[in-house]
Amino acid sequence: MTARLLHGGPVADAVFADLAPRIAKLRDAGHPPGLATIIVGDDEPSARYVAMKQAKAAELGFNSGHHEHLPASATQQDLVSTIRRFNGAADVDAILLQYPIPGHLDYEKALYEIEPDKDADAAHPMNMGRLALDMPGPKPCTPAGIEAILAHYEIPTAGRSVCIVGRGFTIGRPLSILLSQKRPTANAAVTLVHTGVPDWAEHVKRADIVIAAAGVPGMIRPEHIRPGATVIGAGVRYEGKRLLPDVDEACEEVAGAITPRVGGVGPTTIAMLFRNCVEAAERALAG
Repeated sequence: MTARLLHGGPVADAVFADLAPRIAKLRDAGHPPGLATIIVGDDEPSARYVAMKQAKAAELGFNSGHHEHLPASATQQDLVSTIRRFNGAADVDAILLQYPIPGHLDYEKALYEIEPDKDADAAHPMNMGRLALDMPGPKPCTPAGIEAILAHYEIPTAGRSVCIVGRGFTIGRPLSILLSQKRPTANAAVTLVHTGVPDWAEHVKRADIVIAAAGVPGMIRPEHIRPGATVIGAGVRYEGKRLLPDVDEACEEVAGAITPRVGGVGPTTIAMLFRNCVEAAERALAG
């Protein structure tokens, strides 16, 4: 068996196609979406990532130019002041604080300073609460992108067994909430396991859909996958410039469908970031 590849590019393209007329409508109303990005220090991958997002924002017709690159010597107050400036800017609808930041700064405290309605990553505690209560608001980008992949490729989730490996606050925990909500593209029986569960592999073997988000390279191997199951690789770790995914490539020989090593969840994560920005602009325009 060779698994069907679940490429994220077509899914992201569909999201951007949906956003295009909405962005045009916002621009016609005199309120083009505005994404502000903040980077601290000299981390090269972060700089490239932010530059790519700014370029995509310009391509989509966003109000560009909202970017702050603080030096590695910046203080917590410098960072907080920057966030508050963007919070108060009427032409900024969403704020992205790029991670990582220098070790002497407190990322969580900085994150809490972001106005929840302008939280592009949906990581603010208020937005986590909104997610848990199924209230309107920005959705965590990678979890929302994973749901979009499953929906795009018509992989049923309602009533199916989904096992998420990893309990991190950016993917595992919010994804477990998202996929258990009552919605045609969710409504699943979700099990959340992690490296602290001795028999985690037994839970994985029973799942119709396995989502790896532990950040442990090669953790999910072919013997862990039920033949024909769907496998989504969302967890990675970098070793220098090498990307090391949670899912062993040999899983392709057992799974029925699987995300590729590169070009799977990544493109949809970015697409959902911009969807959050557009929705924030729509809320701001509606008052």
